[in-house]
Amino acid sequence: MIAVKDGRAYDAPLLGKRGRPDRVAHDSWTQGTGLSAPLYMMAAQTVITARLARKQSRPATRALGVLGAAMSCGYLIEREFHEALRPSTWDGRITPVAAAGLALSASMAVLGLT
Repeated sequence: MIAVKDGRAYDAPLLGKRGRPDRVAHDSWTQGTGLSAPLYMMAAQTVITARLARKQSRPATRALGVLGAAMSCGYLIEREFHEALRPSTWDGRITPVAAAGLALSASMAVLGLT
């Protein structure tokens, strides 16, 4: 919600991809935003987590691990993430969201893949 409200488009220089602030809501479905993975990845995470809440499953656990790894990589290549964590541009609203996003996705990767 923060990225859509603020117009924080995705910007992944390593991939040569950049969104436009006026298309953040649209891009959030397929490309993600400057602060989050695409909604289809978060939907997959929700479905897999619900599955695991009902019954333990090694394939579902691994799927969450793979999603966590992909999301972690996404944070690390995203310019907005680096801006949020740079001390000179620290923001009391954005920095905690970015830091928590990476920490949680990395935790999901480690727990799902070990």
